[in-house]
Amino acid sequence: MNFEDYIVIDPDIRSGKPCIKGTRITVYDILEYLAGGMSQSEILEDFPSLSQKDIQMVFAFAAARERRLATSLAA
Repeated sequence: MNFEDYIVIDPDIRSGKPCIKGTRITVYDILEYLAGGMSQSEILEDFPSLSQKDIQMVFAFAAARERRLATSLAA
């Protein structure tokens, strides 16, 4: 499975920011919670609609975006 099955971009949801499919929770939200010190378990507790796989796909999405950015900067 790849992150496209879990992360969606819809201009009508959160102004087109990448979100966990079926929610209004953005990739940025999850990364911000983690950077702020929340554990994955705490996030899953606070957002019961999320799964461990959703959080894993947030990392996959962020890594792919970073790769694309690094590639475009190197060109």
